[in-house]
Amino acid sequence: MKKVTPSKAAAKKTAPARATAAAEDAAPAQAPTPAKKTAAVKKKTAAAKTTTAVKKTAAVKKTAAAKKTAGVKKAVPAKKPLVAEPSTALVRRARRINRELAEVYPYAHPELDFENPFQLLVATVLSAQTTDLRVNQTTPALFARYPTPEDLAAANPEEVEEILRPTGFFRAKTKSVIGLSKALAEEFGGEVPGRLEDLVRLPGVGRKTAFVVLGNAFGRPGITVDTHFQRLVRRWQWTEETEPDKIEAAVGALFPKSEWTMLSHHVIFHGRRICHARRPACGACPIAPLCPAYGEGETDPEKARKLLKYEKGGYPGQRLNPPQAYLDAGGVPAPPLGAG
Repeated sequence: MKKVTPSKAAAKKTAPARATAAAEDAAPAQAPTPAKKTAAVKKKTAAAKTTTAVKKTAAVKKTAAAKKTAGVKKAVPAKKPLVAEPSTALVRRARRINRELAEVYPYAHPELDFENPFQLLVATVLSAQTTDLRVNQTTPALFARYPTPEDLAAANPEEVEEILRPTGFFRAKTKSVIGLSKALAEEFGGEVPGRLEDLVRLPGVGRKTAFVVLGNAFGRPGITVDTHFQRLVRRWQWTEETEPDKIEAAVGALFPKSEWTMLSHHVIFHGRRICHARRPACGACPIAPLCPAYGEGETDPEKARKLLKYEKGGYPGQRLNPPQAYLDAGGVPAPPLGAG
């Protein structure tokens, strides 16, 4: 009988053990117990429910937000009109100031010399960026040489430029007055139209110029918003607007339309004589008790009187040929060009 050595016996004994271990390594992972499987299902279900709830909540919130936005859009008020309804107190104060100014300046008038609508139109265009005095000293020579729109339309630009040189920006002004003269001759039979929409079509003519012509040559009310008018109506807190068109609308709402032209003259006269831009003569102002800006200028009466201009200060005015009412009130005509 063949004997088995101890080492061979040990090897045989070890071999089954190794085979068992290898089999265990190669075997699939043990299947989860029923309790573990149930817990996993519950966890997965809970996660799914949570995700669904979050999505549902987000959808609800989004829908609610959309409804809220839609509600806000429906509730947006209509755009405000250009001019808000003025308060009764403001209307009363503004009209009282105008009445006071009418007593102080009963002779208020346009401070440009003219004999007909054409002359007033041209003079107003020339008054941009210069004084009415300089325009009044310049236009006599211009109208003596070119008395009608047809004459000025056919003029030599260089000759017109030389006449208009004292007014400043004479090349641009020459182009404007010759251009508007041609338009008058070709489109309006040589006559100045009496409608705003026609006037503003002319070269160099804006709303301010158009209202000067309409109010003073045709008797049709208009508000002239020049630099003096803008400054004073804001000082008096009639409006906070800064654009001429909006100022015109805001102030126009405070007064009857029939008063617009003389209102413009009163305000501009006051701005040129007493309520100056840099140093208003508050101490000599007849409407000081009504002015919200009182104190911005000189309040001492004696010092304030020295700041007065034109007839209020004993000086010549701006017109070479002013109205008789102005002369009767102590006004002095302006000197001609070159006379001082």
